[in-house]
Amino acid sequence: MQLKIMPKKKRLSAGRVPLILFLCQMISALEVPLDLVQPPTITQQSPKDYIIDPRENIVIQCEAKGKPPPSFSWTRNGTHFDIDKDPLVTMKPGSGTLIINIMSEGKAETYEGVYQCTARNERGAAISNNIVVRPSRSPLWTKEKLEPITLRNGQSLVLPCRPPVGLPPPIIFWMDNSFQRLPQSERVSQGLNGDLYFSNVLPEDTREDYICYARFNHTQTIQQKQPISVKVISVDELNDTIAANLSDTEFYSAKSSRERPPTFLTPEGNASNKEELRGNVLSLECIAEGLPTPIIYWIKEDGILPINRTFYKNFKKTLQIIHVSEADSGNYQCIAKNALGAIHHTISVTVKAAPYWIMAPQNLVLSPGEDGTLICRANGKPKPRISWLTNGVPVEIAPDDPSRKIDGDTIIFSNVQERSSAVYQCNASNEYGYLLANAFVNVLAEQPRILTPTNTLYQVIANRPALLDCAFFGSPLPTIEWFKGAKGSALHEDIYVLHENGTLEIPVAQKDSTGTYTCVARNKLGMAKNEVHLEIKDPTRIIKQPEYAVVQRGSTVSFECKVKHDHTLIPTVIWLKDNSELPSDERFTVDKDHLVIADVSDDDSGTYTCMANTTLDNVSASAVLSVVDVPNPPFDLELTNPLDKSVQLSWTPGDDNNSPITKFIIEYEDTMHEAGLWHHHTEVSGTQTTAQLKLSPYVNYSFRVMAENSIGRSLPSEASEQYLTKAAEPDKNPMAVEGLGSEPDNLVITWKPLNGFESNGPGLQYKVSWRQKDGDDEWTSVVVANVSKYIVSGTPTFVPYLIKVQALNDVGFAPEPAIVMGHSGEDLPMVAPGNVRVTVVNSTLAEVHWDPVPLKSIRGHLQGYRIYYWKAQSPSKRNRRHIEKKILTFQGSKTHGMLPGLEPFSHYTLNVRVVNGKGEGPASADQVFNTPEGVPSAPSSLKIVNPTLDSLTLEWDPPSHPNGILTEYTLKYQPINSTHELGPLVDLKIPANKTRWTLKNLNFSTRYKFYFYAQTSAGSGSQITEEAVTTMDEAMASRQVDIATQGWFIGLMCAVALLILILLIVCFIRRNKGGKYPVKEKEDARADPEIQPMKEDDGTFGEYRLFSFVSSASF
Repeated sequence: MQLKIMPKKKRLSAGRVPLILFLCQMISALEVPLDLVQPPTITQQSPKDYIIDPRENIVIQCEAKGKPPPSFSWTRNGTHFDIDKDPLVTMKPGSGTLIINIMSEGKAETYEGVYQCTARNERGAAISNNIVVRPSRSPLWTKEKLEPITLRNGQSLVLPCRPPVGLPPPIIFWMDNSFQRLPQSERVSQGLNGDLYFSNVLPEDTREDYICYARFNHTQTIQQKQPISVKVISVDELNDTIAANLSDTEFYSAKSSRERPPTFLTPEGNASNKEELRGNVLSLECIAEGLPTPIIYWIKEDGILPINRTFYKNFKKTLQIIHVSEADSGNYQCIAKNALGAIHHTISVTVKAAPYWIMAPQNLVLSPGEDGTLICRANGKPKPRISWLTNGVPVEIAPDDPSRKIDGDTIIFSNVQERSSAVYQCNASNEYGYLLANAFVNVLAEQPRILTPTNTLYQVIANRPALLDCAFFGSPLPTIEWFKGAKGSALHEDIYVLHENGTLEIPVAQKDSTGTYTCVARNKLGMAKNEVHLEIKDPTRIIKQPEYAVVQRGSTVSFECKVKHDHTLIPTVIWLKDNSELPSDERFTVDKDHLVIADVSDDDSGTYTCMANTTLDNVSASAVLSVVDVPNPPFDLELTNPLDKSVQLSWTPGDDNNSPITKFIIEYEDTMHEAGLWHHHTEVSGTQTTAQLKLSPYVNYSFRVMAENSIGRSLPSEASEQYLTKAAEPDKNPMAVEGLGSEPDNLVITWKPLNGFESNGPGLQYKVSWRQKDGDDEWTSVVVANVSKYIVSGTPTFVPYLIKVQALNDVGFAPEPAIVMGHSGEDLPMVAPGNVRVTVVNSTLAEVHWDPVPLKSIRGHLQGYRIYYWKAQSPSKRNRRHIEKKILTFQGSKTHGMLPGLEPFSHYTLNVRVVNGKGEGPASADQVFNTPEGVPSAPSSLKIVNPTLDSLTLEWDPPSHPNGILTEYTLKYQPINSTHELGPLVDLKIPANKTRWTLKNLNFSTRYKFYFYAQTSAGSGSQITEEAVTTMDEAMASRQVDIATQGWFIGLMCAVALLILILLIVCFIRRNKGGKYPVKEKEDARADPEIQPMKEDDGTFGEYRLFSFVSSASF
């Protein structure tokens, strides 16, 4: 079946609700084509209440259309306005707009009045609204003498403005002589009438330039009132002023300036009434005086305030409800409250309504013989009266029309004819205003025509509604049919929706919706059709959206936005910040897919939106940028509740820079003792803004506060005011008290002094007390200044003392101090260790034993025992006066110790001394001991000289450390062939007194390796190695040279070389029997078994030192 237009518009589903506005606009746009005869229609006119600028020409608009074109006429104040008789008045050609030239001559007031325009042609007459023309007025203030106002601190005050009556009413504001707006608050505010209200005055309100200004926006002028002088004084000053100026000063009533409950300054009484018109802004005001300043609250009796339409202005003293309706009528209550009481005022609100349309009449096009209706419905409060006019004349006195019947707000037309064409006016009016609407009845016989251009191309995004326009006209009203495709397949109702204006709606357009659509309009007079084309495009999508970012101030942030779109559409990508254009700043750079912001600042915080637009659709994605940083420093530090040892510190946090403050750090400065040095005091939670601080006595405190968040720590705040705590006795004594003598007959008492912060008061001193530990003496005390030591003289040597040091100041003593033990000075020990015994363990180690020295003879703190030992000089060195002595110190009370590292076969001497803090005591008697023989060191050198064909001569130097009597030398040697293989080893013993030896009967031109070492009775020493080669026979060498010159020999050598190369390759795979010997291989020296490390965990080995002495004896 074909889809045809139905008499009633089809009901739209919820998914198509957004289309209603568009479709309604299309319906209202269905007008009679201008090439057809039609009555006039007013298209433009000036507002009903038309306020003009008296400095400019007056332009009263009236535009209309019709066929034939209409003519225009005007009435003024209800009578015909003959513009031809006034040279200052002209009418625009082809228009009804009046231009009154008052700039050359004339006055605007002359043309004040009520104007109405009529547009007329052969089919009827349309009329405009009554246009009330009034020039704007900005009169001056009337001159008045304003007396200075003097009043008591705390009284209420109202400064009247009373601006001149202007047109339109002026905007009121208060400023001073410097054109700075006067600050307003809950205490001081401007009322709706322009007066300035003070709930209570303060001395800071004293000034001579309270000036009320009135701004007249229409003429862009500002008028000002004479300045008002206000002086706020105390009671005593007020009495003096009354006595001196009683004759010429205005005084406010002598209300008490003490605290008082609220009373209303405006409105007066307990109740009042307010009337407002529907659609306007309802403004209710309550301003109260009182001390302390009252707070205003609002409620609606038996109802709630509308959430989305209620606003509070002027510090909640003004309640505003926008778009007020009849439902907002009722009782509203304002409550003024302070600490001393509360008061309320009830405002009874009545909402009236000027007429407003429920259904305005619409133009009616009928064909001869058809029926129709004009409906005019309006509402208001009180209900408006409906009256009809035809062609500007009340219908009651207009020519009779048999096809017309009036039934209240409806005109019914039956069997109309061409003579029934006319313009009807509906007037709905009540005491608050009127509505006037023109609607024509045009009787035509016209075959269908389609107004939509042929072959219009519609492009729609997939899965969205497609609306194909078929604007049409015809009389009678044509029916509309739609077809798709060249074959004219009919469109079905279950897929498509056809609207009364001819538009075809495809609720969800798909790719297969693409094609050609034909609209056909038919009535009894004929038919018309039109083709349009539809293309479906892929939607634009953001496939990579910008993401939420948190960055620190000064860094760089990047937002990414990747867009996918239909290939036939060209998108435009723009970036917005907070729904506005990006700032004009070179820090913002935009490339294909990114927005980059460098050096981010606090102002860059906000919502950034990537918007991709094509000719058919647009998509957007947003991300929030939070700029964070360390907090701003706290400010407004204040000290309250001061006590002897505490004070409360409060502060105002600085901006947290989008990262919550986690804690506050409080520091203090002691300006009396350590000016400029800040110390940590305490930390509190980031939600606190006060802290109770514990204080020490006699400190001149200043405080500062730092805030910390996840980014870091703020700069310090400004320092608080200083706070000096009272002095008190010290609450602690000095630390690190010690008693040590510097001489045998004194006791030096030392301590760590208290710092200035710990002194707790002026006059810091110390009471130093001492007595012998083991005696019955009383405490000896002395008070010293703020020092760190005291010396007690004349003490016995190294006696234990009990010591205490107590702090005191001008207020009193610190608590009783702790007692510590010290000793008087030490002296050198008096006695040497006795019964010194030496046991030789081996050739390099000896053990020493001694008897301890009695403690009384040590005369000090036992540090340990010290062994001096030295080796007897050889005869060649005996005349030297320097003796190399070694020292080993054994800590504590050890009575034995080990002497390591001795030389074998040596003569040693040692003695033992006791050591205290003063030094060493006398030496014990010298003890002599000998170490046994040991193995010798390697010979000092080994050389091979005078090589011959069959012999080699060896020369050597004896060992530098024979460590005993040498018994013999051992020489071992063996030949080395050309492949470094070792031959048989020959072992040879040589007498100890020899330093040269010749080996004979050796092979010529042969390399030999030699191993050589010395021996004592203790065993063999370390060996030394060397290599040498015997010489070659001269005759053989000569024959070799002769053979080498022969060609056959050269060839033979080449063959042998090749063979050797092959053999070498095989040798790498399979080694010949026999070991390989590396030339110049170093031999490890054999270790002396008697020189082994010994355990020292028993302290047997002491601290080793080497000394060189000047001996007084010759060896």
